[in-house]
Amino acid sequence: MADAATILIVDDEPVVVESIRALLELETPYTVLAETSPRQAIQLAKVNPLDLVISDFLMPEIDGIRLLLEIRSLYPESALILLTGYADKQNAIRAINEVGIFHYMEKPWDNDDLLTIIRTGLDKRLQLHRLHERVRELEARVERLQGLNAELQRRLKERPPGALPGALPQAQ
Repeated sequence: MADAATILIVDDEPVVVESIRALLELETPYTVLAETSPRQAIQLAKVNPLDLVISDFLMPEIDGIRLLLEIRSLYPESALILLTGYADKQNAIRAINEVGIFHYMEKPWDNDDLLTIIRTGLDKRLQLHRLHERVRELEARVERLQGLNAELQRRLKERPPGALPGALPQAQ
C-alpha cells in the first residue's frame, strides 16, 4: 500500500514544486501530483485519493493551513506536511492544533530528511488506516454479539414456566 501511495505537492513557487516532484519521481515509487494553485489542488484532491500532502504555508489564494484543512476533510487519514520559508512557531503550533499536521518543515529542506519524513508519514498513515479497519471490525463484532444477546434474552423470556434453565422453547 505504501508503494502505491499518492502524494500531492502544493506550492505557489513552480521551482519548489518541480524540485520536490523530481526528487520523488527519481527516488520513490509513489504517484506524484503537483499544483501551484491551492484552489486547483483542492479540485485535484476531490478526484484523486491522497495519502500524503506537502503544502507551502504562504500562498496567494488560500494559505497552507486552510488548504490542509480541506484535504483533511476529504482524507482524514492522510499525512500532512507544511513546508514554509518562514520559521514561525506560532503558525507551526496553529497548524498542529487546527489541522493535525504530521510535520512542519522549513525551506530550504534537505532531500534525505524530506524523503525520511515522507516515508515515515506514509507509514503512519498506513498504521492509522489499519487501526481504523480493526476498530470497524471490532465494532461489527460487538454489534453482532449484542444482537445475539438480545435474541437469547428474547428466547429466555419465551421459555415456559418450570422449564429447565438451559431449555429453550421448541418450535411447533
